[in-house]
Amino acid sequence: MADRFDGVDFYDIDSLLSEEERMVRVTIREWVEDRVMPIIGSAYVECRFPTELIGEIGALGILGANLPEEYGCAALNNVAYGLIMQELERGDSGIRSFASVQGALVMYPICAFGSEEQRRRWLPELAAGRMVGCFGLTEPDYGSNPAGMITKARETDGGWVLNGAKMWITNASMADVAVVWAQTREIGDAKGIRGFVVPTDTPGVSARDQKGKLSLLASDTSELVLSDVELPSDALLPGSAGLRSPLMCLTQARYGIAWGAVGAAMACFHEALSYSRERVMFDGPIGGKQIQQVRLADMLTGITQGQLLCLRLGRLKDEGAMTPQQVSLAKRANVDMACDVAREARRLLGANGILAEYASMRHMANLESVYTYEGTHDIHSLVLGQAVTGIAAF
Repeated sequence: MADRFDGVDFYDIDSLLSEEERMVRVTIREWVEDRVMPIIGSAYVECRFPTELIGEIGALGILGANLPEEYGCAALNNVAYGLIMQELERGDSGIRSFASVQGALVMYPICAFGSEEQRRRWLPELAAGRMVGCFGLTEPDYGSNPAGMITKARETDGGWVLNGAKMWITNASMADVAVVWAQTREIGDAKGIRGFVVPTDTPGVSARDQKGKLSLLASDTSELVLSDVELPSDALLPGSAGLRSPLMCLTQARYGIAWGAVGAAMACFHEALSYSRERVMFDGPIGGKQIQQVRLADMLTGITQGQLLCLRLGRLKDEGAMTPQQVSLAKRANVDMACDVAREARRLLGANGILAEYASMRHMANLESVYTYEGTHDIHSLVLGQAVTGIAAF
């Protein structure tokens, strides 16, 4: 099941992977084909996340797959983890988003900033999919500028009281626990931002589904409201301090997104290539027409560049040499590429491209959200601009 056999490993990247990495990819690809693809189109149309898959996702070792084994995780290297994200997003961005949020934005901060007691309590349950988590950082008025958040945590004699609202929160409506970021000092003082582990059955915690979405329809997206939420002192993630902590979490998630976008693009390319061979127009398959071959050539080129970018980034991450700016480049470039591939695949499919039985328009709509979340395309452009000039433009 190597990519080169289905036309999307033009540079024989498969030969650069270890046997374990290839086995991980094959396992997740087969699961996506068997369990996700038969239901994802209808789930998308019905605007529901397929919760029936959560237990299977946990059993496969997908959740927090690159975190330590002692907490019930798979302890895979970061390339294998990236390949998992790639294969999940072949199915749908909503499936990858679920796993990415659970692993990179909930389990990672508990592992990195939590106490040993917090790790032992939460990580095995989250890894197995017996619990679902969400990440509360973005607010209605503070997305690209999280330092301006107005959610507050006030220290009391027995712990903390949280008040505020978070927006665009994946998994929130079905979450058992939330990692919430709040100001513990004066508003605007980034040093006062701390993380809290908040069980969602705590009085004062509520989630409202986001209505009217035209993208990520097979994903749970909600507003998370915190109204006089009383927490014990051990709800604080003791190692969290300042805006750097949630940004470290976002770096982990963006790394997975860079791989996931390649998976979405690959799915669209496969569909377009297959359709071009089967669809007959003007006495021949449309794959024999120049304009469609140019489309396919452009798709293949972008995907190949994205694959190489991800593989190098993954090796750097495994070496401990990856920088947030490198992740910004990969997220920005690969999501932009995937948006182009999905759009051109949809166009190649003609009128059929708007039907739910085909994947390209679903991916195209999803990727518009991916283009925006976890740092917008434009913000990542400014991150790279600062990296090369030394001058901050935001």
